[in-house]
Amino acid sequence: MLPSFPSAILALADGTVFRGYSIGASGHTIGEVVFNTAITGYQEILTDPSYSRQIVTLTYPHIGNYGVNPEDVEATKVHAAGLIIKDLPILASNFRKEHTLAHYLKQEKVVAIAGIDTRKLTRILREKGAQNGCILAGDNISEEAAIAAARGFPGLKGMDLAKVVSTKSSYEWRSSVWELKTDSHATIDAAELPYHVVAYDFGVKLNILRMLVARGCRLTVVPAQTPANEVLALNPDGVFLSNGPGDPEPCDYAIQAIKDVLETEIPVFGICLGHQLLALASGAKTLKMGHGHHGANHPVQDLDSGVVMITSQNHGFAVDEATLPANVRAIHKSLFDGTLQGIERTDKSAFSFQGHPEASPGPNDVAPLFDRFINEMAKRR
Repeated sequence: MLPSFPSAILALADGTVFRGYSIGASGHTIGEVVFNTAITGYQEILTDPSYSRQIVTLTYPHIGNYGVNPEDVEATKVHAAGLIIKDLPILASNFRKEHTLAHYLKQEKVVAIAGIDTRKLTRILREKGAQNGCILAGDNISEEAAIAAARGFPGLKGMDLAKVVSTKSSYEWRSSVWELKTDSHATIDAAELPYHVVAYDFGVKLNILRMLVARGCRLTVVPAQTPANEVLALNPDGVFLSNGPGDPEPCDYAIQAIKDVLETEIPVFGICLGHQLLALASGAKTLKMGHGHHGANHPVQDLDSGVVMITSQNHGFAVDEATLPANVRAIHKSLFDGTLQGIERTDKSAFSFQGHPEASPGPNDVAPLFDRFINEMAKRR
């Protein structure tokens, strides 16, 4: 007997309404509706803090067919505001599966909708840009109420979310990358990790920390609003600026801290929001994109070598290349739309990348950026 699901609707701020069925928690959620073109990785996407206050549409039609497990998370909880898919398979099968996607969504209290035309929705988002939206799930759902809720969402422009998703206190991290043979993450002894890196948590993904540990880094993860003097007091070999959600411009505390760190000779490496914050701290400006970049198949070119990398992306803001000062140069560009994807300081050991090099669509195309960070710390020694 096929399972039955409650009704659900998705309403966009432009008045468009989609009817489907609920595959998660009852209730409602609001946020910016974006689309992600990845075929797999829905659990990593849901738990990516960079998706805070965003409702994610997955363009691949069948989502949930390998279930979920506790190892494939990028944070301790789901950060996406909601999920939109075309079809939830009746069966989920994988040797690592512990629960179904629907069970996980209900457990995490995530409002989600399936059974809608995600191709039509994606076309709207491509043509009109990311839309504010609302999902209503359960009994007595109202299209008018959903549209009103969608229009009431203020949007991500001007919204500082880094301090919202960040850790509240500092902690040490020594867990390395997942290994198939043990189906676990090994914890490395501190004596075997020669580099001490302080990582600013603006919404950090766990696999970023794991990949740094795998390359010999003992990590101290600090809250987003930690002043530079506290970081420098830890005598780090390098400072890492993590990914995160929201608009980078309101994060004045982070911009000032990065400026202070750049007064030293300590190597700095930024990813995603950290990339944007490094640019702002260096005198450049950022801008809100139309529908952003969200997916696992984005081609990015290294401007020095000409090599094209297949990358994972998740951002709705970008650094405006036209505003780069004389001491900042572009080193990576998107081959989809030409937007800036990487920068480096010419006067400091500081560089950054817009995408998510800890993900593996290439599968290892962008991982050498971590090696560059290690080499920068080694040279300073």
